[in-house]
Amino acid sequence: MSDVKTVFGSLANYQKGGVAIIDDDPKNYVFSNVFEVATKSKPYERVAVGKNFQYVIECVRAEGTSPWFACAHDEFALVMDGKVEIRLLKPNETLVPAEKEGAIRLAAEPKGKKMGRVVAGRGHMTLLPKGSAYQFHADKASVVTIQTIQGDVTIERWAEICQTK
Repeated sequence: MSDVKTVFGSLANYQKGGVAIIDDDPKNYVFSNVFEVATKSKPYERVAVGKNFQYVIECVRAEGTSPWFACAHDEFALVMDGKVEIRLLKPNETLVPAEKEGAIRLAAEPKGKKMGRVVAGRGHMTLLPKGSAYQFHADKASVVTIQTIQGDVTIERWAEICQTK
């Protein structure tokens, strides 16, 4: 067995990866680098970097304070770089119909009971519970991936972020 060294990147230090295609067309594959996507994204854009049917992994550049979001299903946020505070709130009323897929952006902080906050560092995963509202805050540029269902706030930039050669 050969020695394999795993290198976990960051916004400040990453190498663009690649896919070795054997007798196939690279356009049949999706490959992107979350750190590269985050460097080119505006704060709190939710750019799809992985997709399986309706499910997506969104890459988010966390910097400053985000708008409030809500979702009718559970989501998971994984901090890939930096330190991110996640503020959770249980709204007084339902914000997203049960049949609505994906997260929605809220116009303002909803009325409700504060559920608490999580301060997550690199490698920490946080549940974003269904029916709750949440907001991110990062003092410096950080990277979060969100496992969710594709919805209104999901941005697709496949032509810009995928390896095609």
